[in-house]
Amino acid sequence: MNWLGGKKNTQRGRNTRSTPISRPLFLSKPFIDASLVEGSFKKIVVLPKYVDVDEWLAVNVFEFFNYLNMFYGTVTDFCTPVNCPTMSTGVGFEPYTWTDQNQKKNKLPAPTYIDYVMTWAQNLINDENVFPTKAGREFPKDFQQTVRTIFKQCFRVFAHIYYQHYEQVLHLREEKHFNSLFAHFVSFAKEFNLLPDKKELAPLEELIAHMENNGRIS
Repeated sequence: MNWLGGKKNTQRGRNTRSTPISRPLFLSKPFIDASLVEGSFKKIVVLPKYVDVDEWLAVNVFEFFNYLNMFYGTVTDFCTPVNCPTMSTGVGFEPYTWTDQNQKKNKLPAPTYIDYVMTWAQNLINDENVFPTKAGREFPKDFQQTVRTIFKQCFRVFAHIYYQHYEQVLHLREEKHFNSLFAHFVSFAKEFNLLPDKKELAPLEELIAHMENNGRIS
């Protein structure tokens, strides 16, 4: 296919190699190494002594969700249906789809998708039957699965910001904070087996591997 229009070039000896895809900013130096924290997040993600694991998960989910929501708020003016007609990441990755109540998968503009994610997660966090805050209330049996689903959706928001709005992150000088939050998020998710499957991780797989090699994620 000729992306430049006109007839396909069939002349012999002509170099027909396609133009290489530019490297995403967040994977380029010095941005890939930008961080507020030196060393690993391991010590601060492990379960403290005498703390219930579900309680520890609940506290951290609340914190990660709020911080991610805060970061998205700084780029939301640029995340519009015109600029982001799908919940996309990088070239070669399918846009994320939102599964509705009828189990139908829908391609939505990124701001609509993220609004659904944030509203859905906030409603869960505010639900005493899911995230109990009163003494004597127990966490539901499927609580950890609920947390995994929240983490999967949060990961998608991270991926979209990295690929589509990292330029704005840099303009606001938030890259050290954002990279540190993501490293903390992944470290916690690895510690408690909350990461999505390998296919879901693919858009940020190289970034995660770099953070692991540099000791920020263990």
